Amino acid sequence: MTETDPTPPPGVITVFSDIWCSFAHIAIHRLHSTRERLGLTGQVRFDLRAFPLELLNDAPSPRSGTDSEVGRMGQQEPAAGWQLWQDKEYLFPSTTLPALEAVIAAKAQSLAAAEQLDRALRRAFWAESRCISNRKVIMDAATATGVVDTAALAEALDDGRARRALSADAAISATERINCSPHLFLPDGTDYANPGIEVRWEGDYGVGWPVVTHDDPTVFSELLKRAAN
Repeated sequence: MTETDPTPPPGVITVFSDIWCSFAHIAIHRLHSTRERLGLTGQVRFDLRAFPLELLNDAPSPRSGTDSEVGRMGQQEPAAGWQLWQDKEYLFPSTTLPALEAVIAAKAQSLAAAEQLDRALRRAFWAESRCISNRKVIMDAATATGVVDTAALAEALDDGRARRALSADAAISATERINCSPHLFLPDGTDYANPGIEVRWEGDYGVGWPVVTHDDPTVFSELLKRAAN
């Protein structure tokens, strides 16, 4: 795999996504839970790449948009963790770039460290109403994983060493190669945009709500098994 070719090596699934994305929250949860159920945690890792919606859309994600998704998407995968935003309005994150950068920085330690930080940050936002654009929230999430070297992560965030990789991910996300968040790539060269879920919108984003027309969580078993071979 290179910066421009997202096809991973055997035993890895590349995942382009944003933490703001409810569909990615579902996909990441299903990847983790299915991998554990299949006993493939030691055989398949996730290479988490950024699909920064705010850069692609030239605007931050509105609270009205994420709030409109919680009730509907939460029904598809309750165990992922959801709630309507509970903290003060001004604490709703205006950006996910610091969180995405932190996940990329954690990959320098290991894919496993990045996986755990990414999952902790998703839960912090979707299930705990925490401002994931805030450095302390990011560092608290890293500490809670028990696997991220927080001193090394803080140093990486201080000198911005992961920022170039974040920009590279944004550049490839803007091409036709990456369709949406989440978009998964397997070692055999196949790829799957928002696997298992088909959805349409009733009304405009932030005003209407998503309507799920198809949802098949079982597809993740097949994807993980193929990545392990």
